[in-house]
Amino acid sequence: MAALTDKEVLELLVSTGAILDGHFLLSSGKHAARYIQCARLLQHPELAHRVCLTLAEKAGPFGCPDVVIGPALGGVLIAYELARVLGVRGIFAERKEGMMTLRRGFQIEEGERVLLAEDVVTTGRSSLEVAQVVRTHGAEVVGIACIVDRRAKESVLPFPVVSTSRMQIPIYEPADCPLCRRGIPLVKPGSRSQR
Repeated sequence: MAALTDKEVLELLVSTGAILDGHFLLSSGKHAARYIQCARLLQHPELAHRVCLTLAEKAGPFGCPDVVIGPALGGVLIAYELARVLGVRGIFAERKEGMMTLRRGFQIEEGERVLLAEDVVTTGRSSLEVAQVVRTHGAEVVGIACIVDRRAKESVLPFPVVSTSRMQIPIYEPADCPLCRRGIPLVKPGSRSQR
């Protein structure tokens, strides 16, 4: 099966209803008029497989990792499917008392090469939290693979990022949000609770 083009992935995001328009409260506390709900795409195993084949190809320059890890909740399916495509272990980190950690018997061994997997990278905060877990175990983060990279142009992460789609979606501080000023109801669609 051939890898998808970025345009084909975007078409899948649209056709599965994964691109939502409205007024959204992001996990960072900021607001946006568009939200990417990759779960709507990932609910279709064949589509998830095709997208992860594409991600695996794009992550090729990182070399084959020993393990793929994603943050719960958004990175769980991506980490699993990407690991399956690459033929390596797939695990996830989850929050316990507000901190990302490994649970459920998951282990990362010292010296392992680890690929981070995400559905959407906006600020990179979740990826950086998972990277800290990886480093705590003495392993090396080789990069980040995500379906949608929606970071601002000026946003730089300490690891290379590959994605199947790049979207520039404006985000607003709550005090400066034009959607708030227009009275559009605010929706919290993500899985991470506010701190």
